[in-house]
Amino acid sequence: MNRYKSLINGQWLDSDRVIEVKNKYDGNILGTVPVATRKEIDAALTAAQSAFEIVSAMPAHQRAKILQRTSELIEANKEEIAAIITQEAGKAWKYALSEVGRAVQTFKFAAEEAKQIHGETIPMDASEGSENRFGFYYRCPIGIIVAITPFNFPINLVAHKVAPAIAAGNSVVLKPASTTPLTAVRLGEILLEAGLPPGALNIVFGSGGTVGEWLVMDPRPAMVTFTGSPPVGLRIKSIAGMKRVTLELGNNSATIIDDDADLDLAVARTVMGSFANSGQVCISVQRIYVHQSVYDTFLEKFILATRMLKVGNPLDKDCDVGPMIDETEAIRAEAWVQEAAAQGANIVIGGRRQRAMFEPTVLTNVSEDMKVVCEEVFAPVVSVVQFDHIDQAIHAADNTQYGLQAGIFTSKLSHAFSAVRGLNVGGVMINDVPTFRVDHMPYGGNKLSGIGREGVKFAMEEMTNIKMVCFNL
Repeated sequence: MNRYKSLINGQWLDSDRVIEVKNKYDGNILGTVPVATRKEIDAALTAAQSAFEIVSAMPAHQRAKILQRTSELIEANKEEIAAIITQEAGKAWKYALSEVGRAVQTFKFAAEEAKQIHGETIPMDASEGSENRFGFYYRCPIGIIVAITPFNFPINLVAHKVAPAIAAGNSVVLKPASTTPLTAVRLGEILLEAGLPPGALNIVFGSGGTVGEWLVMDPRPAMVTFTGSPPVGLRIKSIAGMKRVTLELGNNSATIIDDDADLDLAVARTVMGSFANSGQVCISVQRIYVHQSVYDTFLEKFILATRMLKVGNPLDKDCDVGPMIDETEAIRAEAWVQEAAAQGANIVIGGRRQRAMFEPTVLTNVSEDMKVVCEEVFAPVVSVVQFDHIDQAIHAADNTQYGLQAGIFTSKLSHAFSAVRGLNVGGVMINDVPTFRVDHMPYGGNKLSGIGREGVKFAMEEMTNIKMVCFNL
């Protein structure tokens, strides 16, 4: 058994208590990581505090070189990293490899943005009495960033917090998900190899209720960036004090299929968006609203494409759907589907579970108050609903406590803009699914889906302070 270690001040450290990390498909133990104590959390924050002085004083080109080198090393080790992700997260190989490719881009974007941090001049003489003053502002790194990351993208969602933090001149204490910590360990090794100073990145492990709360409540960090569930996000916001907080939370993403949509494109994209990573993506397609004139045709094509998905060992190169993160989550998904069926929903395909494996599941005849519709199912479960008029579909899609991203397939420009105006979400994807994301675009949600934005440039804005300078000439 491999015994992995915490990273504190450039040193890999062990402790007595450990967390077992399992292969999500066969249950075999991949290794262990140490559970951080209060003393180790203090050491990590102390190291980050000292390293901040070094990283913040680095010239931009030096930070950029470290990030560019990190991107290159991830690319050089992409298959090794993808294999780690596939085993510890249960993510199908093709999606794990794609995630690693995105992390390559995320660090490359960060390297480029590190050299683009700047402010602008302010026309002081626009204010009466300030005619003899010259003003400008620039952006300064904020300090220690506490990054708390989820299991579903164990390298790229870590990259989306660590890369912009370093690019902006901050130091980081990272707590990855306890179910998928090994990818973060490998990334830590790569960053050190790329030349990141000791203490600029520290990695600790443990539960959110203990280690996570110690980090959030400590007065030394300047910011907490978290991706996960709304209840945990709300808890973090309530105990973070005056720290800056970015929260990327849940969603029950809707996609609208208009009467003139390209159905073959819509089916291909919605099947991927519904079932990739077993539906365990914040922007997985969960609700599909289909115009009544094309409903039967769309549903027939969607079911056929769903039947063709290969479910099984995620290490198989042709696997489409692997296990969920653990059996408990699969049991929950099964219970939600059975509850919906008891309330009148039709299980058109799927609905069956074997340990942590849950079949891609399609429901019809659902109502808005069913959990599978109004909550975040976070499983390979999608509901298909008919609509008569585009305004009805937009209203239904927006009738949710969440607001991360949504999609619409239409050839009508007016309907596309109606969706843009009518959907209170962070992103509207036209002729695509809400699952679409590239790593330099602003990404984040409204309502219960979170606060703040990710995407390297936009995360860096969250991770810096504006300093105003005014000369009285």
